[in-house]
Amino acid sequence: MSRPVLPAADGSAHPAPDRRAWLLVAAVGSMLLLGAVGRIGQWPDYHAFADARSLGWMPNAANVLSNVPFAIVGGWALWRMRHERRPDGMSRSRPSFAAWRTFALAVLCTAFGSAAYHWAPGNASLVFDRLPIAVACAAVGCAFLAERVDPRFGSARAVFAAATVGAISVAWWWFGEQAGHGDLRPYLYVQFMPMLLVMLGLLLRVEPARPPGGALPAHAWWTVIALYAAAKAFEGADADVLHATGSIVSGHTLKHLLAAAGAFVLLRSGSRR
Repeated sequence: MSRPVLPAADGSAHPAPDRRAWLLVAAVGSMLLLGAVGRIGQWPDYHAFADARSLGWMPNAANVLSNVPFAIVGGWALWRMRHERRPDGMSRSRPSFAAWRTFALAVLCTAFGSAAYHWAPGNASLVFDRLPIAVACAAVGCAFLAERVDPRFGSARAVFAAATVGAISVAWWWFGEQAGHGDLRPYLYVQFMPMLLVMLGLLLRVEPARPPGGALPAHAWWTVIALYAAAKAFEGADADVLHATGSIVSGHTLKHLLAAAGAFVLLRSGSRR
């Protein structure tokens, strides 16, 4: 993608500033800022969810069953992409294919990891919840960058590297937790940085790389950002939502449903078009 040229005061032409560079500034700046705040530990009552009602032999039934949509969305997207397999994950028409396929697989795995965690909440089971979430976030970041910055971000190698970083962020927290000084900063960075880059890229109107297959439209990204923000808001108001709805549904259960809806919006546009 060529950079636009702006006329200077003397009539000569100079390249316009590349707005994509601000994405790198945001990524590095956020990393430095997060490093400066010091260790972020997991709060003691993290596993205390508002809705602990059982359904027969199933504990925490609402929070367990609300993961089913993740399995449906992830499985549906993988089925849609089944005829588009490529060994390197790239093509002229689909530079982000490997990223979207990885995201779909991570969403499917999230259903099982999150259900297992909510069945028996604890740090050990939380690892299986956070691993696929970290990989999913890394894959989303790669997809956005491949479609709007450089197609090489969508290569199988790049997606694998990003997913590995996501897995390492969870391992960093887990082993630190075992030693009594767990640190969530790497995991938080992996989870929130892709959404920050997406918002910044959209606000700066970073132009898509325009592969023949097309990039995800801005309205789809904004819809996902809104669903993600709502999911986080409901997660933080877990008990309040349960009380406000007359014990019908908790905030954490709604968080699962909204997150699954966001995954569907992404995969509907990002899977084979």
